[in-house]
Order: sequence, then C-alpha cells, then structure tokens
Amino acid sequence: TSAASDTQAVVPDAFVDSGAEKQMITTSKIPGPSRRNNGVKKNGTSSSVKGAIQLGIAHTVGGIGQRADRDVLMQDFYVVESTFFPGQGCSLTPAHHYGDFHFKTYAPFAFQYFRELFGISPVDYLYALCNEPLIELSNPGASGSVFFVSSNDEFIIKSVQHKEAEFLQKLLPGYYMNLNQNKCTLLPKFYGLYCMQTGGRNIRLVVMNNFLPCSVCMHLKYDLKGSTFKRRASSKEREKTLPTFKDLDFMKDNPDGLFLDSDRHNALCKTIQRDCLVLQSFKIIDYSLLVGIHILDQMQPEKMTEMVEGSSSPQEECESTRQKVHYSKIKDLVQKDGCAGGIIETKDKRRGIPAKNSKGEQLLVYIGIIDILQSYRLVKKLEHSWKALFHDGDTISVHRPGFYAERFQKFMCTKVFKKIPQSPPTFTKRSPPTLTSSHRLLNDLHPSFTKQSPPTLTSSHHLQNDLRPLFTKQSPPTFTK
Repeated sequence: TSAASDTQAVVPDAFVDSGAEKQMITTSKIPGPSRRNNGVKKNGTSSSVKGAIQLGIAHTVGGIGQRADRDVLMQDFYVVESTFFPGQGCSLTPAHHYGDFHFKTYAPFAFQYFRELFGISPVDYLYALCNEPLIELSNPGASGSVFFVSSNDEFIIKSVQHKEAEFLQKLLPGYYMNLNQNKCTLLPKFYGLYCMQTGGRNIRLVVMNNFLPCSVCMHLKYDLKGSTFKRRASSKEREKTLPTFKDLDFMKDNPDGLFLDSDRHNALCKTIQRDCLVLQSFKIIDYSLLVGIHILDQMQPEKMTEMVEGSSSPQEECESTRQKVHYSKIKDLVQKDGCAGGIIETKDKRRGIPAKNSKGEQLLVYIGIIDILQSYRLVKKLEHSWKALFHDGDTISVHRPGFYAERFQKFMCTKVFKKIPQSPPTFTKRSPPTLTSSHRLLNDLHPSFTKQSPPTLTSSHHLQNDLRPLFTKQSPPTFTK
C-alpha cells in the first residue's frame, strides 16, 4: 500500500462498504459482530478507534481552514473527501499506532459554513473534539448506536447506519435552509458527517449538539413520541442511574403535565409546530422529544456544600463549586418576576425552560427533538401495516408523516406542556354605604327616592282612567249627521 495520502473528491454514491455492508468496528483486528448492535462491542469501543476518529477530524477540519472564503454551492453538499492514514505516516499525515485506515469527510465545506452559522469556529470545534479523549456514553435507545461526548460537553458524536447517513446527506440543502429561517428550532444541529474505514469495515459518525448539559443535574429524563404502544421503559432501563423513561411513564409520573406561563407555552408550541412542518415536508417519522428535568428544590445549597466538602480531588471540588454557583444564579433568576417571559441560559448557552409540576416544585426543563433520520420508506410502511393488524393503528409509533406530526404536536402541547391555570378574580362582599347628613337632606327634599307605599289615586286619576279607553285600539268612531 502506498504511504501517500490520497485526498480526493467523489460524488455521491457514498458509503461504499467494500463487501461488509452495515458493519462497524471496535478494533482493526476484531471481526464485525452482529448487525443489531452495529458492530460495536457491548463492553465499550476501543481507545484506538476513538483516537483514529479524533485524528481524522483534526486533519480534515484543519485543512478546511486554509481554503478560500466563498459562498456554499449546491455541489458542495455532495463532495466526499477520502484520506488514507498509514500507520507509519506520510508527508501529509502523522505516524500513529491505530493501524492503517481511511477517513471520509462528507460535505466538508458545507459543514464548515453550518458551524460558522451557529457560532462555532474551527479552533473551538477542534479543541472540543480532539484536545481530550472522547467520553463514551451508554445508549438510551434500542438502535444499538454508540454515543461519544466531547470533553467540554457541547458535542455528541453518534454512530449511524448506512441508510441514515445517506439520508442525512440528501437532507442537508433543504434542512439547513429551514434552520437558517428558524434560529429557535428544537431540531438537532449537525456539525459534521464522517466515515472511518479499516479492514473492509465502516463506522459512520455524525457530530451534533448536546441538548442536556452536564453542568445541570438531570433528575428525570424522558423520550417522548406521542404514541402509547409499548411506550414504557423496560426493567433493564430502569436499573440505570439515570434511566430514560417514555410516554406512558411520563403520563403516570406527571398526569397533569408540566406547567409553563402563557407566553412560554405559546412560543414553545409555535416552535414545535414549525419544526414538525419541516420534518413532515421531508417525510421524516419516528422522531422524539428528549426532555431533561432538573428539579431546583432537590438541589439545595446545603447539599452542594456537602458535595464540595466530600470531593476527593481538586478537579471534583472545582466542578462542585461551579455547580453550586450555577445553582444559586439559576434559583435567583427563576424567582425573579422579570424572568417570566424568557428562558434560563446556562454558561454554555444551552437553554433551560422554567416550569412547575403539579406539586408546585420549580423545574428547569431542557428539550430537543432527536432521531430525525428515519424516513417513511417501504419498510416502515410495512411495519405499521403489520402492527395495525393486532393493535390500534393510531397508538403505534410508526405512522405516516402527516399523522405522526399532528399527533406529536397535540401530545406535547396538551399533555406534556400546559399553561399555568389563571386564578379567577375574587370579589369581596361589601356592606351598603352609610348615609351621611347630605344623603339625609337629599331624602328629605326628594321623598320619591325613598322606599314607600304607592300613591293613592285621586279623583283626577280616576278621570284619566275613565278617558284612557278613548286612546286604545278599537273600531273607528261613528259620526252622525
């Protein structure tokens, strides 16, 4: 194999697997396991794979920064750059101990534009992803994907399958046009799409924003779709330190929902409506609303002090102190009346929505729409038809895009989030006013203002009553000659 780096641009018949379709790697010497877990070992991904991913990202992002500044063109969305990284290194790539591998970067120039659109410079992107080892997270879903989080907790790296990566590449032009028009979207922001190849195996990765900051302790976490069929966390999931609950769990834990003030509720529902319209236009289904709940009343300053005193290392002590200060600032902001119409923003610019539950506890709610790379293809149509034979079709998660979006909106805006009920105005029973001397004088001068018996008819009144029939409706009078 030549040691030279063969950086080239090819157009989309991307994601060619060289005979090992839909398999991913753990190390360069371990054969790809079953398709269900995407080829990643259950006991974790090897450090060599993490290191190779970081090396590939550092090389491609660093090279983009040296290119001429220009507008994004349509063909930029379909460019795929492939670079070979031999273990012994070459003139363009450093030597490493991860084994020979190829690293593909999809739409590099377009993704650079998107990162700048969201205020992320190449230096910040590289520092977050490549300066420290990636942290592997447990998978909260059933997809078998592997999740890494960056050292600054800002980015999530998720492994995706061939069809999902291919769908994302086709989605990019229209998807980011919509994101540019709606900056307050709850949709995920994609920052990069990569593929690492070694030994005929592939591991495809998408980099996106992290909705749930570690600087805020999440007491509860939910994955909500708006459906009820099999939408309850498994017993295995419940054994985790922070399990991800589902729709039926939420309805049981919060039968009255989460309460927002009127302005926040209206703004949130409008955002959800716009996002669902975008997803529906791309025929996307099976997405979820990820909800992280921080209960302010359960994180008292006294407990934070204990955390600081019980820290076992200077780093833990620093982190605990930072969380204590962060908690105090958030608590003050939520209790201020001036915060009623806005949101609480953490240091890393991830937004928490102040809310209350039926117990009256003050909450910070972090939300985002996830898993948007499922289109309503033939397989999904067959899945819905098969399940609908045995269950109510409207309760099944997989459904046609229009119905899915409508059900999703209705559930989020009527079951999950509700307006704080307005208390009706109270009226006090007032005693009648006391008559003053001026009132008594007025009564003396005008007896008709006081309650008294009706007047007695005089002879003049009887005369008027006798004449009154002349003016009633009757036959016309007869005139004699």
